[in-house]
Amino acid sequence: MSLPALRRFIAEPANIAADCLGPYTAWESSGSTGEPAIFLQDARAMSVYDALEALRRPLLRPFERLLDPWSLSERIAFVGATGGHFASTVSVERLRRLQPGLASRLRGISFLQPLERLCDELDAFDPTVLATYPSAAIVLAQEREAGRLKAAPREIWTGGETLSAAGRTFLKEVFGCPVANSYGASEFLSLAFECPLGVLHLNSDWAILEPVDAQGRAVPAGHAAATTLLTNLANHLQPLIRYDLGDRVRLLDARCGCGSHLPAIEVHGRDDDTLYLAAGAGMPAVRVVPLAASTVLEEEAGLFDFQLVQQGPRELLLRTRGQGQKMQRTLRKARAALAAFLEAQGAKGVRIECRAGESTQCGRSGKFRRVISLNAKPGDAC
Repeated sequence: MSLPALRRFIAEPANIAADCLGPYTAWESSGSTGEPAIFLQDARAMSVYDALEALRRPLLRPFERLLDPWSLSERIAFVGATGGHFASTVSVERLRRLQPGLASRLRGISFLQPLERLCDELDAFDPTVLATYPSAAIVLAQEREAGRLKAAPREIWTGGETLSAAGRTFLKEVFGCPVANSYGASEFLSLAFECPLGVLHLNSDWAILEPVDAQGRAVPAGHAAATTLLTNLANHLQPLIRYDLGDRVRLLDARCGCGSHLPAIEVHGRDDDTLYLAAGAGMPAVRVVPLAASTVLEEEAGLFDFQLVQQGPRELLLRTRGQGQKMQRTLRKARAALAAFLEAQGAKGVRIECRAGESTQCGRSGKFRRVISLNAKPGDAC
């Protein structure tokens, strides 16, 4: 099959999880940092991913697993972009095809539909397990807090984006259940899972991650990386050797207290944009890293679902999908906290416009970037 033929295969939603080129599985990346890539997996690679998911995903309710080892009582909802050939979507549909008895208890639900319909669909399915992106989980938690979502999962799995400590706490408080985050990519589906202490452990027997600086030089353990190189040891059909993931991964230099021999890592994902805000006359622009802005909004104002867009040298737009009086109060608090933070950084007189109830334009996979600067390329706002 030629690349154009493979692209035609990927373009057809009816082909999701269908055999491609015979006994192979195909999916594509979200294309959040460029042109989407297409990946082919052979049966051996898929078996490795299945085994890692089955054996290394943490047991959040071990007593219930003891009583129901085959999870026959579970209803698992994956909330994502169900109409595309993305790795998570393909994996869910593949399991439904392989195990017909599981099909009624495992459902993919589109996050790209109107929020009211999404909540109605979740309420009707009433999942015991919710699997989705951290940003989507936050939105659903806000809907539940507002009384518009009744579904009460007994555990939440997140992945695909960075889950902050404040975001995790918010999810646990609203849903009243344990939360586990994982790390995976289109290039290797199951890179790392959390241990009971909440630390991510790399599946280093099947994947090699090399944190490097901007010049491609190895970064010592304990130090932040500019990007990370991946070598996939499971997929021999489409070898990936020192493939630039674009994620910022830090290898921890101390052994985790859980006793695991697998390396402990921290993942910060791909960068949002750095903001460059005007300072005083003759002064260089004030640079604000996206993680700092996000931390202020999350921890000081309790605002989790947002996009912060720089519209001018001293103009910012802070928008959220949330609505209602409580959200208006949260936005006022967020504007005050962010303004104080920016002034302390030397960016004075920054005007922050706030908008509630405004749809944030997501990418094809349902992910969206939260901090966007003037220097972003057109179309990078998702």
